[in-house]
Amino acid sequence: MNARDSSIRLSELLRREHHAMAAFLVALADFDAKRLWLELGYPSLFTYLNRELGLSKSAAFYRKTAAELIQRFPELVEPLEDGKLCLSTVGELAQVLTPENRDGVIPRFLHLSKQEARAVVAELKPVERPPRREVVTTVRVAAPPSARDPEPAAALELGAPATACVIAPGSPAELVDAKVATRTVNVPISRTTPPTFEPLTAELRRMHLTVTKRFEAKVAAAKEALSHSHPGASTEVILEVALDLLLDRAKRRRGLVEKPRREKRPSRPDHIPAEVKRAVWVRDGDCCRWALENGGVCGSRHRLQYDHIQPKALGGKSTIENVRLLCARHNLLAARKIFGDAWMDRYAPARKATAATGRRDAGSAGARSEVPAAALTGPT
Repeated sequence: MNARDSSIRLSELLRREHHAMAAFLVALADFDAKRLWLELGYPSLFTYLNRELGLSKSAAFYRKTAAELIQRFPELVEPLEDGKLCLSTVGELAQVLTPENRDGVIPRFLHLSKQEARAVVAELKPVERPPRREVVTTVRVAAPPSARDPEPAAALELGAPATACVIAPGSPAELVDAKVATRTVNVPISRTTPPTFEPLTAELRRMHLTVTKRFEAKVAAAKEALSHSHPGASTEVILEVALDLLLDRAKRRRGLVEKPRREKRPSRPDHIPAEVKRAVWVRDGDCCRWALENGGVCGSRHRLQYDHIQPKALGGKSTIENVRLLCARHNLLAARKIFGDAWMDRYAPARKATAATGRRDAGSAGARSEVPAAALTGPT
């Protein structure tokens, strides 16, 4: 079975799953409307789902919420059958859906993830008086005896106590009469887990992030360094200034400058000229343009690379027409389609080494051009 046949089979199975879930929720809504769970001796529909059907409490809650909502809004059955709504999204929708706003609100939740749905809820039902304080938490870490990493933030002991200090924005830490509280930490620190953003209103988000003591010291140093240009600035302002500088540097590496040079500077033969990078980045909409079978494009913005449609190793030029944006995965796939797996596998160690140095971004030539060309006509 090839990839297309497997995809068709998965699509059919997914369609059946959506129909089965919708049918279950419709039957559950009827079961609840008649309060049949009471005849079976259960005090609530939630208890019936948890104890009789053996669902986890989370699964029982989402299905109970969906069944109750379907009783009030039967039009939700069709998007559930089509897979446009999922159970977690329905749970968020239940917080804001009313008979008066049903026509305008339901379409806004179609095809959304739970986090995206929470953002819509925050816009429709914003948190009153959202907190704007900064919370500094010191986590006590007990590293395992065999750990070689000297940094204490490498792991957390489950259940370890932590002390939290609430500090007013802009106030010097040494002048704050901090209110100290104790809580229990139950989640290990992960260096790869992205920070979570909790929607509060249409504009405000609350960020939850675990950082090292070194990061805390850098924030304090940045506040002091910017004390003249940004007196009394909050941590949010300081971090936003730093992010602006980082994004500006990334733009310059891609040739996306506000005032490009009038005269073209000579570039090395193996480099893509800045004016070509700039034009390709704008034309491709800063996303991967790998064509999909359904007529769309990949659209990923992760680890973008400039790729030569006709590789330089085969005579391709660094022109706007011959250069495109691809993500790292599709750049490598394009190379394998042209040069073959056997040839590309010879350069697997080189690819790993390049990725480890963090140079495989949109400023690099890309795997498709770089690896084979190095053996044929030099890097592209």
